[in-house]
Amino acid sequence: MPETVLVPAPVPVQGEATVPLASFIRPFQRHYFSGRPERPNYRARSYDFAGVPALMPLVRAFLDTCAADRTADYRYLFTLLGSELANNAIRHSLSGRPGGTYTLRVRRNKEGLRLTCCDRGGLRTRDARLSPASNGLDPGVESGRGLAMVDACATDWGDNGNAEYRTVWLYLAYDLTRSGWSTVALD
Repeated sequence: MPETVLVPAPVPVQGEATVPLASFIRPFQRHYFSGRPERPNYRARSYDFAGVPALMPLVRAFLDTCAADRTADYRYLFTLLGSELANNAIRHSLSGRPGGTYTLRVRRNKEGLRLTCCDRGGLRTRDARLSPASNGLDPGVESGRGLAMVDACATDWGDNGNAEYRTVWLYLAYDLTRSGWSTVALD
């Protein structure tokens, strides 16, 4: 009698679920992501984001909306620099691990916007201030461009130097003074 060979049933492949990004927004804060200056007189906005790269479009919508009553250049630059801080929180801290979060806070004054990114730190063992890579603006480098770009284009920036709970901030003046934005040569 021939031997019967049992072939295991194929294991179903886990599919990806597509969830609308709007489902991550709290209903009472939907105006934070509208892209319109519907509440131009806000003084401060804050939002906690899951440390997931797929949510970066929401981060950009939040930042763009915070600067919605400004020029197109200002909106672009504020969103670009803020996205770099958020991306660094995801890539270089525990905020990017499962269940991790980081907070973006925007404070507005008469001269400009101050963005603060608070992450969960934890990937470094010693407290130390951040510094941009010396060759960070070189187009040929593999990494280190983000902080160099923040250093070159923000009016001012800094961090708390805390390895456990890092806080990085940038300030961008509305008239882009002390920003390298207008002097950067684009090839």
